[in-house]
Amino acid sequence: MKYELVVFDWDGTLIDSAGTIVECIQESARDMGIEVPSRERASHVIGLGLHDSLRFAVPGLASEQYMEFVGCYRRHFLMRQDRMLLFEGVRDLLQDLSASRRLAIATGKSRRGLDRALDADSLRGYFVASRCADETNPKPHPAMLLELMEELEVAKEHTLMVGDTSHDLQMAQAAGVDAVAVTYGAHPEQGLRACAPRGCVSSVAELRQWLTEHG
Repeated sequence: MKYELVVFDWDGTLIDSAGTIVECIQESARDMGIEVPSRERASHVIGLGLHDSLRFAVPGLASEQYMEFVGCYRRHFLMRQDRMLLFEGVRDLLQDLSASRRLAIATGKSRRGLDRALDADSLRGYFVASRCADETNPKPHPAMLLELMEELEVAKEHTLMVGDTSHDLQMAQAAGVDAVAVTYGAHPEQGLRACAPRGCVSSVAELRQWLTEHG
C-alpha cells in the first residue's frame, strides 16, 4: 500500500455541493446590489479561503462589506443544505478505505461548517484529522497538508490528495504530495489536467478503481 494517508477535499469531491455554492454566491451578490458573477467565476473560488474567494468572485464588494456578504451567503446556504447529498458511492468508499489506511480532510470550509456537514452526513468517524480554511493558510498554500502530515506522522511520499479544483492540486504540488483529480466537481477537466495530477477520474467508482491499482 503506497498511500497510508488519503486527504479529501469536501465540497465537490465528497458531496455534490458545487452548484449550490455557486447559486448562493450569486444570490448573495443580488442581495448586496453588486454585479452577479458568472457561474464560471463563482465556481472558480470554491475551496479558497474567504478573502481570496470574495476578491475574485465579487471584486466590486468593499472589504468592509465582507461580513455582510458572508451573512447573506450563510443564510442562502443553510436554506439549501438539504439539497446537498454525498456523491454516489462515497460512503462505501470511505468505509472501505478507513479500514486499511488513515483518512483526513483539507477544505475551504470553516470549522463550524465542516463540523455541521460531518454530523449531518454521519461521516465524522471515518476521518482521523482535518484542516479548515479558518484554521491555517487556505488553499493553494500547502499548510493544510503539511500540518496534517506532521500531526499524523506520515511522509509526503505516502500521502495522497483527492480534490476537484486546481486549488487542491496546486496545494498538493506545493506540499510535494501526489494528487488525484475528480472531474465531477467544480473545475473543468482541462484545468485540472494542466496541474499534472497522478490521476484524473470522472466518478467515485473510477476513484475506487484508481486507488485499487495505484494506491
